[in-house]
Amino acid sequence: MSGKLLKSGVIVSIMTFISRILGLVRDAVVANLLGAGANADIFLLANKIPNFLRRLFVEGAFSQAFIPVLTDVKNAGDEEHLRQFIGKISGTLGVIVTIVALIGVIASPILAALFASGWFVEYLNDRPDGLKYELASMMLKITFPYLLFISLAGLAGAILNTLNKFGAAAFTPVLLNISIISCAIYLSDQFSEPAFALAWGVFIGGLTQLLFLVPFLIKAGVLVRPRWGWSDPDIKKVRTLMIPALFGVSVGQLNLLLDTMIASFLGTGAIAWLYYSDRLLEFPLGLFGIAIATVILPTLSRNHVAKDDQAFQANIDWAVKMVCVLGIPAATGLFVLAEPMLLTIFQRGEFSPLDASKSAASLMAYSFGLLSFMLVKVLAPGFYSRQDTKTPVKFGIWCMAANMLFNLILVWPYDYVGLAMATSISATMNAGLLYWALHKRGVYIASQKTIILLAKIVIASVLMACSVIYLSPSTAEWVQFVLLNKIYQLLLLITAGFSVFLLALLLMGVRKQCFSTQR
Repeated sequence: MSGKLLKSGVIVSIMTFISRILGLVRDAVVANLLGAGANADIFLLANKIPNFLRRLFVEGAFSQAFIPVLTDVKNAGDEEHLRQFIGKISGTLGVIVTIVALIGVIASPILAALFASGWFVEYLNDRPDGLKYELASMMLKITFPYLLFISLAGLAGAILNTLNKFGAAAFTPVLLNISIISCAIYLSDQFSEPAFALAWGVFIGGLTQLLFLVPFLIKAGVLVRPRWGWSDPDIKKVRTLMIPALFGVSVGQLNLLLDTMIASFLGTGAIAWLYYSDRLLEFPLGLFGIAIATVILPTLSRNHVAKDDQAFQANIDWAVKMVCVLGIPAATGLFVLAEPMLLTIFQRGEFSPLDASKSAASLMAYSFGLLSFMLVKVLAPGFYSRQDTKTPVKFGIWCMAANMLFNLILVWPYDYVGLAMATSISATMNAGLLYWALHKRGVYIASQKTIILLAKIVIASVLMACSVIYLSPSTAEWVQFVLLNKIYQLLLLITAGFSVFLLALLLMGVRKQCFSTQR
């Protein structure tokens, strides 16, 4: 089973890697065009709100509730019932997100006032930053329909994933990145505010993602006419699982959105600095954490339906080991290479060395939470595959409250960096509570082999960090390097650090067999 999981995980990771590389190119284009100034803050806010809802509807609660129910229906063996269920879920979801998207477009001034309260206060007092509120309200009207397109694309992707066809859905973010990059290059001169070109890139990218998946649904024989099915028993089951999960699985995103709201009071640049650091955090999170979580949920759902508790435990254990061996060195690398990476990827055009330094500070704070973000991605399916949404949502509420408390405690001494620190702390609490509950119920108990492996990974990561710090040029030298030299130096440090990490693991006796599903 570990071979199949690994193969599926590799497919998703490759597609995600292509997407993340293009995502970095996209962010570099945005940084060059807008820097970390007012225009950047406005676009990033207008893009973040529909993206937050996307993660609730697509990557979060919906997929966690929908995939276990779809697995039950599929395993029943009635093809007609399966097609009817897909038709009803697509019709029901389509109507709901269409209404939400229309409300978002109409109520964009209210949303901008809610999530950028600092700008709204400036607007009410007729101060210069009030213009940010007005422009954000206008831009939201363009970006909000993205929610409709990407929600339906997410539904299509969840169906294909349940059929063990992971590649197409994992590739679709590439299309969004291409759309934004293209609009930035070819449309920015057409607007007095270049950020509006990026907003249209988001709109076009969402539509393109949805249309791209249609042929794959046709080929799989699951493209059916949408129908309203709110009262259907299977739809009720999805609703019952989804409503509490809306809060639980998306706690990290709620925390980031709340960070944005508070950051709107911290002056120009705070939202952008948090965004650019979050984008680098999202690279390993998407490449490893989300990729593994994508393949583990359908597998755990099948284990639960088959009442195979041993396989269930073994597959969660495999997922935990994989995110640890990938996430711990990734977090270590982000911490020690934060400023060099930001200087290399973003420092040009409107994005200054000062912006890189400011973003690096929040990236270092975020890096402490990377492993926790990844663990949440693989531990939460341990509940959702068993159709238990109440436990994660309970923990999610606790952690969100804790995040707000830590925000208030840390924002004053550490400014915007305190927001990143609070997010990492609350994510660690969430991962700890999820594991505690699984352990207490006997659903998943980390094996002694896994704990020993974790200790070895930590030791190897510390040795990697020491080697990178020793070899790294000073910040002043990084600023003076030309782009090609920056790229060369960064790749050299990553290669050296990764080599030290692998060598350390090999010397401590870690082999491929350590990552099998055998406990």
